[in-house]
Amino acid sequence: MTIDEIRENFELLDEWDDRYRYVIELGRTLEPLPEDEHSAENKVNGCVSQVWLSKRVDRNQGEPRIHYRGDSDAHIVRGLVAIVLTLFSGHTPKEILDTDALAVFEEFGFREHLTPQRSNGLRSMVERIKTDAREALAAAT
Repeated sequence: MTIDEIRENFELLDEWDDRYRYVIELGRTLEPLPEDEHSAENKVNGCVSQVWLSKRVDRNQGEPRIHYRGDSDAHIVRGLVAIVLTLFSGHTPKEILDTDALAVFEEFGFREHLTPQRSNGLRSMVERIKTDAREALAAAT
């Protein structure tokens, strides 16, 4: 699934109850995160719910690409993880740094419809990924 497909599906749903259900459904599509990846190293700080992001840097095709897997103990947050991974996973560090995730979330209406704690958690996930991208870029030079 692409971010454009998620965007189109969001536009088809008028009611926020339906959008929340859709976000939860997206979370169910995440590949299960192995138990050993539910580690302190992969835990995202700043989230009220528990969130884990596991990364793998693929350097086989010239410019590195960062691939992610993620999980959360909360259904709606797991769906938000799925959206974040759709936006960033498999991209180069430069593409990640050039992506304005907060603008996408604003477009989806998350600022008005997520609790402040969930919004902070979303920002923490994005910041973690952008930090990984900066580190991968620095390692490549």
